[in-house]
Amino acid sequence: MKVTAFVGSAQKRHTYHATELFLQKLQTLGEVDCEIVVLSDYNLKACRGCRLCLDHGEELCPLKDDRDLLFEKIRNSDGVVFSSPNYSFQVSGILKVFLDRFGYMFHRPPFFGKTFTCIVTEGIYGGRKILKYINFIGYGLGFNTVKGSSITTVEPISDEREKENAGILEKHSKKFYARLIDNQYPVPSLFSLMMFRMARSSMKIMLGEDSPDYRYYNGNGWFESDYYYPVHLDPIKRMAGRLFDSRVSYVARVKGKVGFI
Repeated sequence: MKVTAFVGSAQKRHTYHATELFLQKLQTLGEVDCEIVVLSDYNLKACRGCRLCLDHGEELCPLKDDRDLLFEKIRNSDGVVFSSPNYSFQVSGILKVFLDRFGYMFHRPPFFGKTFTCIVTEGIYGGRKILKYINFIGYGLGFNTVKGSSITTVEPISDEREKENAGILEKHSKKFYARLIDNQYPVPSLFSLMMFRMARSSMKIMLGEDSPDYRYYNGNGWFESDYYYPVHLDPIKRMAGRLFDSRVSYVARVKGKVGFI
């Protein structure tokens, strides 16, 4: 298995070392090939908000940088880790630029079946909110997401704190590894099912072949499927799915539009 960690810090210090330790502990659990990608070593340009990727296709993006190279690293991985220091109570600037370059993927999620998690290093406060944000990003991109961990690295770091951080990362690595070797797709929550069914139904009604979103959903067979991937839905969720579909159709028929996408 291949796990790639993307580090959003130019300094090979706390965030890099925490990621390194996480991967080392992961490798004690099984045969895992690991790579650390320091994002600042790559050419990443800030999104201009032109919407060409959303409206016409990501291949038309006017920015010529390493976006596609980094995408291939994710595509060729079984597991992915995003690591960031707490900068101004949010992810680092380079990690945010990285995420913005993949903004179209929240319309066309590509990473189902891959395991994801995150690591945040912080001084005193704010790490949990950053974790919540990155976890949400993972779900939005289609990953099978394992809740991330936040460790305190305020200097000077005591031996006791170092030991505590190592323990947190060890537990985290075990949870990640367990999910990594599990070949089962998770059963979607009712909320996730609603989001999928309403998004796909509104796309089918509102969009056509000229839309990259429509072509992506149609090419994946999502206009006819129960969910993004093959999964068994219990009778309640099957019924709920049909209700979500019919609700979108009703709104489109009565009001002439669907304000979901």
